[in-house]
Amino acid sequence: MPLIAPSMLSADFLHLEKDVDMVNRLADIFHLDIMDGVFVPNLSYGFPIVEAMARRAEKPLDVHLMIVHPERYVDRFAAVGADMISFHLNAAENPSAVLAQIRSHGVKAGLVINPDIPVESLFPYLKECDFVMLMGVYAGFGGQKYIPETTERLRILKDEIVRQGLDVKLEVDGGVTPENVAEIVGAGVDIVVAGSAVFKATDPAAVIDAMRNCI
Repeated sequence: MPLIAPSMLSADFLHLEKDVDMVNRLADIFHLDIMDGVFVPNLSYGFPIVEAMARRAEKPLDVHLMIVHPERYVDRFAAVGADMISFHLNAAENPSAVLAQIRSHGVKAGLVINPDIPVESLFPYLKECDFVMLMGVYAGFGGQKYIPETTERLRILKDEIVRQGLDVKLEVDGGVTPENVAEIVGAGVDIVVAGSAVFKATDPAAVIDAMRNCI
C-alpha cells in the first residue's frame, strides 16, 4: 500500500502542533520542504522548526532539500531527526558523495529531479539510493497543478528500478489530489506527497481518507 506524506510546507504554522498530531494520527510520513531562496525562489523553514516537529512526530521525517550545496547541511538535518533526506540531482557537484554522506548517518538517501530534467539522468545513481522522487510540479511553491506528463515519467523510472532489480522506493511530490492519486499510484509510486490538497482543505482528515480510498 503506498504511503501518504503530507507536505508540512502547507501546514498552519500558527497551530503547527495540531497539524503534526493530525499527521501522526492519519498519515504515514512527514514531508519537510527546505528551501534556501537560491536553488528555488522561495524560503521555507530551517532547523528550529524541523527540530520542533521531530520532538512531537511519531512518523518518519522526510526532508526534501531544495538548496545549493546540500552536503553542507546533511549532517545537521540528520542530527535533528531526519529519517529520509533527499536533494536535487543538479544541486550537487558530486551526487554520489552526498548520497554516501546521508547514508553514513543511518538515514535513507534520495535524489530528486524537476519536470524539465530527463528521468534517465537518475538511472546511473539508482543503486546508491534508497528512494527517488519526481516532482509533479516545479520545486519552490505549493499549490501548483500536477503536470500530466509526470505519470509517464514515473512509469519509466519504475520500470528501470525493476529492470535493475533494486529495492528503491518511488516518490512523487507536487499537485497530488484525491482526483489524480489513483492514476499516479498506478504508475508504480510508493510514497505520495500532498500539501495544499490536504492542509488547504476544510477537512484535511477527509482528504487523506479520500486519497486512501482511491489508492
